Amino acid sequence: MSLGTWRMRGPAARRGVEEALALGYRCVDTATGYGNERDVGAGIRASGIERGDLLVVTKFPEEDAGRERETLLRSLDLLGVDHLDLWLVHGPLDPDGSLAVWERFVEAREAGLVRAIGVSNFLPTQVDDLVARSGVVPAVNQVAFGPRLLDPVLARHHAALGIVVQGHSPFSENDLWHPVLRAAAGHHGRSVHQILLRWHLEHGVPAVAKAASPAHLAANLTAHEFTLAPAEVEAIDRIADDAWKGPAR
Repeated sequence: MSLGTWRMRGPAARRGVEEALALGYRCVDTATGYGNERDVGAGIRASGIERGDLLVVTKFPEEDAGRERETLLRSLDLLGVDHLDLWLVHGPLDPDGSLAVWERFVEAREAGLVRAIGVSNFLPTQVDDLVARSGVVPAVNQVAFGPRLLDPVLARHHAALGIVVQGHSPFSENDLWHPVLRAAAGHHGRSVHQILLRWHLEHGVPAVAKAASPAHLAANLTAHEFTLAPAEVEAIDRIADDAWKGPAR
């Protein structure tokens, strides 16, 4: 489970990160565009967790194309770390623009400034173009994921290339009042949030989940403590049948 930090800033972000790490989270996800890397870094330092036990992820704003190294060094400084575990291109540009950014990402990995590189919000066709032109496969594609956005085509495509699909916005991009989700929550004595996180696990998709309070942070971690029956997973999958699934891939 990764801690998402979108819209978390200032002391609240620092406390949230510190509390999450105290509860057992070991992956913290932020982005240059969130404007909170300094606060996230303060929370990491306050936790006292050894750097080698953490996965620190941030995302490069595609509008900063041409300033990749400058942006990366600033992120490292704000976070207070000497390397990133994962650096993501926050969103695609045109094919030439994405390739130019990606080449700088590869250089950063080779320089040891980042351990792994990936993308976010890329379509399979955009991934294919990037791989074909660079010869380098992203380690991760972080995309909005959930019952409304279930995309078997993307899942099969990325599995064939060895790309990890990571789901962001597991709550905000889904209908928390959907009767199928609420029925599953009632059956298991869990919250809808926990059902959604468990459903991600059933599909082998790690989630980036934001939570602000210690209670919600702890509750999110319990998604590993129960399972959904195959029929429940199938019923939740079918939510996508009547939902808008975005542009054809």
